[in-house]
Parts: sequence; structure tokens; C-alpha cells
Amino acid sequence: MNMAMVGLLAGMALAFAGFFGGFGAFVLVAALGAIGFIVGKFVDGDLEPGDFFHSRDRDRDRDDRRR
Repeated sequence: MNMAMVGLLAGMALAFAGFFGGFGAFVLVAALGAIGFIVGKFVDGDLEPGDFFHSRDRDRDRDDRRR
């Protein structure tokens, strides 16, 4: 399934949630969709847990070494 189709399905799910459940349901579906997206990225191997849990100092040190 290509990304356009996934986007279409996600948009339709959000539209149905917003129409039938109101704004609270819309926000809940959007938040759960974002969580599902991140979990899917972990499963596919595109993300590593360390991508979220590293310090800013290490990034700064790495950038200084590149110069």
C-alpha cells in the first residue's frame, strides 16, 4: 500500500471521528494514529529507541567534531 493510500485512509478515519464523535474523538484518533505510526516505524526498523533518548550535548559534540 503506498503512502497516498495510507494518508487517504487516515484522513477518512479522522473525518469520521470528527463528524460522529466530535472534537474529542478527533483528537483521540489523531493521537492514537501518531502512536501507531511511531510503533510501526520501530517495527520496520526505521527508528531506534536511542533516537528519542539522547542528550543534546552529544549532538553538539558531534557537530563540533565535523567542523
